[in-house]
Amino acid sequence: MTDPLADVAALDGVGVAAAHARDAIDAVLRHPAMRRGAAEIAAESAVRGARASAQLAGGDPEALADPYVQGALRATAELPELAKTWDRSPRQVLARIHLLAARDLVTDADALGRPDSNADAGRLEQLLTVATAATAAPGVVVAAIVHGELLAIRPFDAADGLVARATERIVLLARGVDTKAVSIPEAGHLALARAYEPLLDAYRSGSPAGVGAWVRHCAEAYARGAEAALAVAESR
Repeated sequence: MTDPLADVAALDGVGVAAAHARDAIDAVLRHPAMRRGAAEIAAESAVRGARASAQLAGGDPEALADPYVQGALRATAELPELAKTWDRSPRQVLARIHLLAARDLVTDADALGRPDSNADAGRLEQLLTVATAATAAPGVVVAAIVHGELLAIRPFDAADGLVARATERIVLLARGVDTKAVSIPEAGHLALARAYEPLLDAYRSGSPAGVGAWVRHCAEAYARGAEAALAVAESR
């Protein structure tokens, strides 16, 4: 059987970037504050991540009533539980994330959790199959590909960015990268926001160079998100 994610991991610079991201997250998980306050750090991470994701989607992170903020907060709050069922029911998990994230962003409640009819259903199904299959690729690479593919497919046509970043977090949890859900990848993406869309366009091109650049970008975002989480841990 082929392992397409392992092929991605073999692209130039991807392995090194993934290892750097994993080391940064491991440093947070080893911090002494984790022994006494992992739950509190995870809660702070969820809030900060939700606000960052909302800002990337065009929302106002300082306005609690902002629909993007509310959607991101609802989705992020359920991610630890959803991560437990991701491998066996990814489609259901994706639907649940969309229902939570897009509740205040759609006028038709029947559209919540249902892929748009114009979305590439075959590509989405392939993504969910590959994303939950065994692979030699690091979890960091899997998370980056899931993020990029969901933004390329845009399965729901509303809150797709919130869904993609929330699902990215789930993959990092489910693949054992961030076992305590304390890193803040969304903060890393926000810190690198100027490169976000250009590198997403490079990913959408499908070229090995474009895919590799996107994955390296995501790995750097995870490392920066870990640095933000480390600051939270050190403030305890």
